Amino acid sequence: MDQAKGLRQIARTDALAKSQARMASHTKKFPKVIAVTSGKGGVGKTNIVGNLAVAMTGAGKRVIIIDADVGLANIDIVFNLRPEYSIRHVVSAEKRIDQVMVKTHHGIGIIPGGSGFADLTQLSEGEKLTLLSEFETLSDQADIILVDTGAGISSNVLYFNAASDECIVVATTEPTSITDAYALMKVMSQKHGTRYFKLIVNMADSEKDAKRVYASLSNALDKFLKTVVLEYTGYIPFDRQLQRAVQKRALVLDEFPGSTAGAALEKIANTLLNGKDRMHTQGNLTFFMNRVFQAAT
Repeated sequence: MDQAKGLRQIARTDALAKSQARMASHTKKFPKVIAVTSGKGGVGKTNIVGNLAVAMTGAGKRVIIIDADVGLANIDIVFNLRPEYSIRHVVSAEKRIDQVMVKTHHGIGIIPGGSGFADLTQLSEGEKLTLLSEFETLSDQADIILVDTGAGISSNVLYFNAASDECIVVATTEPTSITDAYALMKVMSQKHGTRYFKLIVNMADSEKDAKRVYASLSNALDKFLKTVVLEYTGYIPFDRQLQRAVQKRALVLDEFPGSTAGAALEKIANTLLNGKDRMHTQGNLTFFMNRVFQAAT
């Protein structure tokens, strides 16, 4: 073992020991990490993440969004931001995470994705240690961490979904979206042992239509993946005001807060905030990133 590698391992062990000591305090409350994902693109996932963040902030929560949609990172677009740096600069130790994070006028922290997580399996031990220590600094800055993952079943999508406290799947009423949502949950279950998911149905004509999507997925899971549980979290109706907001590179809760879509998004946010923490590990972000790296091995 070379000296540099040995020092890195010692530093990493020391960092994790300090994190575990902090976790021993019952007065410490760590942020909940929620991944928002989808089986296919074009279902409005990133727009939902942005609006949920606004609604949760309006409810008094401190929210940070991690853009983990590598290659198509665009959470900054829905907030009409132009970040100068991305997580890539943190991985390379060029910048600290607080220098990379940008704030919206709502007070939401955005960590731009860029190409920093292009291949988690290729990160060196030193780069992993850098990310671990940097993410640890966010633990005191947020109540909710929203992870905007990519669409589909690529490795990085699976890693972040598996590591999060909750995994929300976004689908529409289109048959391909439903099929791909099922495929995502199947792979998550078989490869990473994920047993619990939440569902948001977007662009539905009515709640009845949204419940049909839920029933279709739930029945398929009951038949073929009997240990997997899917919870219906809510739906967002098709709303032209939401479409107008998207065209303006804005969020519907900013542009049209009284819209039907806006009301639905606020209802979903409240459901998530007031729901039972079935999978909240009460771990800090060092432990979240460790789970990400474990999934990538």
